[in-house]
Amino acid sequence: MDLGFTVRILKEDGTFIAHVPELDVSSCGDTEVDARRNIADAVQGFLETARDRGTLNDILQEVGYRFENDRWNEPELVGVEHMSVGLR
Repeated sequence: MDLGFTVRILKEDGTFIAHVPELDVSSCGDTEVDARRNIADAVQGFLETARDRGTLNDILQEVGYRFENDRWNEPELVGVEHMSVGLR
């Protein structure tokens, strides 16, 4: 099964942090390449553990994935924005 997801990569104090918002899974690495490889491993481990526990379908449905045409489709991304708010 192939499952699509979004990866956000941030840099914090010299470490690259990768986050998959759809599944709320994070990982990190010393380089962007390391972070990408590590997040793929983390997501795969998360999904395999959920499958082994019998909770994968419930988790995917809960976070917005849809099972259609014999495959899981990720939630539709409608925009990415940078916003800020002022504090009083």
